[in-house]
Amino acid sequence: MADGEDIGEFYLRYYVGHKGKFGHEFLEFEFRPDGKLRYANNSNYKNDTMIRKEIFLTQAALKECRRIVAESEIMKEDDNSWPEPDRVGRQELEIVMGNEHISFTTSKIGSLMDVQTSKDPEGLRIFYYLVQVFLPVQSFEGFLLIYELNSVVRHLD
Repeated sequence: MADGEDIGEFYLRYYVGHKGKFGHEFLEFEFRPDGKLRYANNSNYKNDTMIRKEIFLTQAALKECRRIVAESEIMKEDDNSWPEPDRVGRQELEIVMGNEHISFTTSKIGSLMDVQTSKDPEGLRIFYYLVQVFLPVQSFEGFLLIYELNSVVRHLD
């Protein structure tokens, strides 16, 4: 499974957010089995409105996402020793790969120092770096980059 080949269904959802003086602010994206990449960013700072975007990825692009997740070995981890969500916020990562389904919940991670001082620095480091791989989705420019890369991959299929 580590090579990302023929692993069946693939779904990934990531959420990071908090409730504060500007209301419920969050970033969420999901890769669906049909190739749909959904993105939402809600910030009420200076009366911003929610941003929602959707695109369809090629099978090759979705296969690359599966490969990245498989090679990270995140499916072997356990969040029992990770910091609990708190007033600063929460992160959630849900993944379905083939017959495996896992959900992680932890607090927002401010820096790698937070990871290193946790009760499970090895597991939390895997989570932290995997999330960093997919975070370019959080900006419109990153979303456009994924769209452009998806177009290039489509031509290579």
